[in-house]
Amino acid sequence: MVTRTIYLSLFVFTFFSCVEKEKIFFDSLQPVSEKSGFKMDGYWVWGGSVVKVDSTFHMFASRWPRKNKFPDDYFVESEIVHATSSSAEGPFSFQRVVIGERDSIFWDSNMAHNPTIHKIGDEFVLFYIGSDFTTLREESNRLIRRVGYATAKNINGPWKRSELPVLDEESNNPALFVENDGSVKLMYRDAELLVKIASADNFRGPYKVVNKNVWPTAKIEDFYLYRKDGKYHMICEDNVGQLTGHERWGAHLISENGIDDWQKFAPVVVYDHDIIFEEGDTLHCVRRERPQLLINNQNMTHLYNGVYDGINSWCQPVKIVPSIKVD
Repeated sequence: MVTRTIYLSLFVFTFFSCVEKEKIFFDSLQPVSEKSGFKMDGYWVWGGSVVKVDSTFHMFASRWPRKNKFPDDYFVESEIVHATSSSAEGPFSFQRVVIGERDSIFWDSNMAHNPTIHKIGDEFVLFYIGSDFTTLREESNRLIRRVGYATAKNINGPWKRSELPVLDEESNNPALFVENDGSVKLMYRDAELLVKIASADNFRGPYKVVNKNVWPTAKIEDFYLYRKDGKYHMICEDNVGQLTGHERWGAHLISENGIDDWQKFAPVVVYDHDIIFEEGDTLHCVRRERPQLLINNQNMTHLYNGVYDGINSWCQPVKIVPSIKVD
């Protein structure tokens, strides 16, 4: 009887310890300085993705001129810029335009948006979406958005852009997971928020669609993929609140193979629309989207979002404490 009680106590202790460990996002997000992040006067700024190189943090973000209401003009005027900081929280300082307008013969000649930065082998690889000046979506008067990439040996460039997109279809919100053997899984969605996964032997492709409908019962977008304890994790935006119960909150899904049978993670909420500042105020975001993670030496240390407060938009980092060990 005593032995059974001890085993039961150990089980209860282990169970609740594991539950506590799984509260990896929502309860781990820290207050940040009001001076943190990346903003630019005269521009809407959105969707920053960060990589650490030596002692410097390099952000790649979208911006477009602040001529009309947010976010209308990104479809035709967005470009991708490079900003740096000595701190993961910033403030980040603009350095240069990385992916801007180019000759109209190219797939991304007009617009570039939704950057996500990765170090693959000895190259920095920037995936993003682009549009040219004339190619329209099927049965639409809007320009088609397609996924492609740019590469550089040095984080400061020069950047070589792919001559063609890796997907010749309407594709948005690219999220890349690179396996140890260099093969990749690429998650993206179409204009109707139908989510797909394509795979390739390496990031250059060719890509083959391996899942044509990742989550049929809800509208999700803005993905980021990582692996922890041998399982694949996705954080994303819950577009209309079918997963979290709240429109555009961050949601967490998990899969054994990173391709199919995605399930809700518990807890499913990654973040809400409130950002707490160290100075004592709380920002109630109108929109908080495009989750990106800073993973350095297999430690997840920061969450980045594009935020809009009804007046301005910028890239906002939040520190994760304690940091999370990933595969």
